Amino acid sequence: MNSKKIGIIGGGNMGVALAKGILQTKWASPENIMIAEPLKEKIESLKALGKGVKASHSNIEAATWADIVILAVKPQIMTHVLDEIKPVVKGDKLVLSVAAGITTSSIEKRLGGEVPVVRAMPNIAAVVRESATVICRGKFATEKDLATARHIFESVGVVVDLDEESLMDAVTGLSGTGPMYVFQILEGLSDAGVKVGLSRDMANTLAVQTLIGSSKLIQQTKEHPAKLKDLVTSPGGTAISALHSLEKNGLKALLIDAVEVAAKRSSELGSQKKD
Repeated sequence: MNSKKIGIIGGGNMGVALAKGILQTKWASPENIMIAEPLKEKIESLKALGKGVKASHSNIEAATWADIVILAVKPQIMTHVLDEIKPVVKGDKLVLSVAAGITTSSIEKRLGGEVPVVRAMPNIAAVVRESATVICRGKFATEKDLATARHIFESVGVVVDLDEESLMDAVTGLSGTGPMYVFQILEGLSDAGVKVGLSRDMANTLAVQTLIGSSKLIQQTKEHPAKLKDLVTSPGGTAISALHSLEKNGLKALLIDAVEVAAKRSSELGSQKKD
């Protein structure tokens, strides 16, 4: 169990998911976690995460107290939060950010000094500890800092290291935003099941399990999706007929466009100045 104190700024879905993951993996004790959240009605629920977990209305209090500061806030308010905590965040603290589009260099510049920063892009599946998270380090972060970040984010899923931070917007477009694409696909499959006569509950169950099973098949066999697709598209069968419809209506092109648009928006969020 790590003895470092962790201050999570932002008590939303991601902040709470990280706190729960850290507690469930016993990477840190409840007494070493503090969550800063401005909404008063959330404070008591945050304390209920575990006996000893601290909750505060003050970002400054959490940042002052912590050895590791996790910035689990929206990119639109990042500048404000950084300006607020700047006086108490020095080079002896590690800063982890999950804000889309916000570069390590912009955080370093805003905080001043040689503050180690690691940028991460998890996704909402962190809530059930199945996130796909990508991490990259800033100018002043060491390999030890990166390892610390890796341990924290492994508490909520799989972690991949990235050497080129310029690709983080692409990561945001693919895996950061990815659950939304899956939710849309699942909703469509469920609706299709209902249209052809299945109950909603049955359609949902079958659609979800089909996605889980197909994903595990790819994960465990390490085969390319195209090869597995060929295994189920027998001559004159149902799968090849369905595939024809998907190709005719441009499913893959739609997904490619969606990832590209989301990546572009991530870049735009990073370039916005909120002075």
